[in-house]
Amino acid sequence: MNAVATAATPSPMPPSAKTLRVVVKGRVQGVFFRDWTVQTARELGLNGWVRNRRDGSVEALFSGDPTAVDEMVERRCRVGPPAAVVTALSCFPSEDDPGQGFQRKPTA
Repeated sequence: MNAVATAATPSPMPPSAKTLRVVVKGRVQGVFFRDWTVQTARELGLNGWVRNRRDGSVEALFSGDPTAVDEMVERRCRVGPPAAVVTALSCFPSEDDPGQGFQRKPTA
């Protein structure tokens, strides 16, 4: 039986997938940034994870269609959810395995 993937369902990584690790600083903890990230990444069909860091920042790994990854990082994470105040965003190419789907990980 063939399974049909929808745009919102992450699928196995195609060779053209882009993977970025992102660190977001500012008022990004206690403002639902992680839950917002999970919801937004899933809407864009991305694989990866998000977690708080002990230094007060939020770290995430986004992987999938390059256009969707760029949308998430450059347009959405730079602003965040309504209560967030993003003061800095760093992103780096990554070869880490994003896994399937998008999840919230424990604080690191």
